[in-house]
Amino acid sequence: MALVPYTHADHQLTHQFLVEEAHLLDTLRFDDWFALLTDDITYVMPVRVTAVKSVDESTVQTMHHFEEDRYSLRKRVDRFATKYAWTEDPPSRLRHHLGNVRTFTTDDPDTLAVESSLLLFRSRGDRNEPDVLSAGRADRLRRTPDGFRLARRVITADEAVLRTQNLAMFL
Repeated sequence: MALVPYTHADHQLTHQFLVEEAHLLDTLRFDDWFALLTDDITYVMPVRVTAVKSVDESTVQTMHHFEEDRYSLRKRVDRFATKYAWTEDPPSRLRHHLGNVRTFTTDDPDTLAVESSLLLFRSRGDRNEPDVLSAGRADRLRRTPDGFRLARRVITADEAVLRTQNLAMFL
């Protein structure tokens, strides 16, 4: 994989994709966000472990906070539209802060690898303290006739113990 220069149109388009995606999530437009996913989407957040330096892996590959595909993501989006989404009643106020966006070529000319940093601020109601979640994301964006679509997202939280009440939001 080769780094795509920041001034290149592909990098500009991937960055724009991430910013627009964040806007859809922040404004709770989940159906519009879902339209940005490929049919073979994988959406994964491995559990982090804190280990001594002699241990190679910083994540446990068989344990995930979630490991989803298009079907399960569709179910989550559909549930948000019902009165049974108790974890989101009242709905969260979200702000996805994106940074450190880097774009890379892949073996497939229609697929780009994109790394980014995410800082998510989440406020729910007026009784709970707000949540702040910091993570890195490794995405695969696929070029389609309708623009880029998200084909894979691996979210790596910066904390081993998440301090949020639930993970009902999309990262």
